[in-house]
Amino acid sequence: MGQDRFPDAALVLLGHGTALNAESSATVFQHAAELRRRKVFAVVREAFWKQSPQLTEVLSSLSMPQVFVVPLFISEGFFSEQHIPRALGLRGEGQGEFRRAQKRGAQALCYCKPVGTHESMTAVLLHRAREVVERFPFPRTPALKELTLFLAGHGTEQDENSRKPVERQAELIRALGLYAEVHAVFLEEEPRIADCYELARTRGIVVVPFFISDGLHVREDIPVLLGEPKRVVQQRLAERLPTWRNPTEVKGHLVWYSQSVGSDPQVAEVVLERVREASRWQEG
Repeated sequence: MGQDRFPDAALVLLGHGTALNAESSATVFQHAAELRRRKVFAVVREAFWKQSPQLTEVLSSLSMPQVFVVPLFISEGFFSEQHIPRALGLRGEGQGEFRRAQKRGAQALCYCKPVGTHESMTAVLLHRAREVVERFPFPRTPALKELTLFLAGHGTEQDENSRKPVERQAELIRALGLYAEVHAVFLEEEPRIADCYELARTRGIVVVPFFISDGLHVREDIPVLLGEPKRVVQQRLAERLPTWRNPTEVKGHLVWYSQSVGSDPQVAEVVLERVREASRWQEG
């Protein structure tokens, strides 16, 4: 068992961040506030890669003997495994494996693995999928075996690791035998999100966005790809309304669309699991 409290440590929750959409950073602040409330750490701070406060700025302000940095990222991709470790001095140019724990004078820095690749994300995904159907039971709450579950990821041909956690979770959930079928679909790779109507053999479809935040990909791009007219989505965005009405009938299917997996409250516990894991590295 790992530790449950880290009274001499600082936790830094690291998000990608963007100046284009304030919603993209909301998840970082959400989970930081929850973990701050639990009083597990001496200090909990938010940091970002592409907006303020930036990671190096936050780290330089911390004097605790131990600092854990947990990336709120989905995959072990270029940013989390290459760019950020190099910026932190954990990885040299062209270096393969790197040490995630480093002693810096009197301070120990632990750079944890991303939350999205942790095994407990299976339960978070299942919670999101069940939650949206139970909240909007039309015309009744369907049995899970009457539904096809789609995990919608970003994907990119520039990094093969981007799709791996989405496909891995699809495999794990498929093996549980809960749903009629389980598929991974992607924003920028095949199979595409819009292909869900051809892939599904059930009338009921549940789409869970495997994204960290309810940013524009989740609130605008995916609803449009699922068939909602762009002007309707943009109007709902302007009015600060949900951009998908659950369930919506499209091409003979009833489609339930959940919030992002990253904004689920259970992710705070996944963050703690990553910290416990990192604390064991130091013990070893």
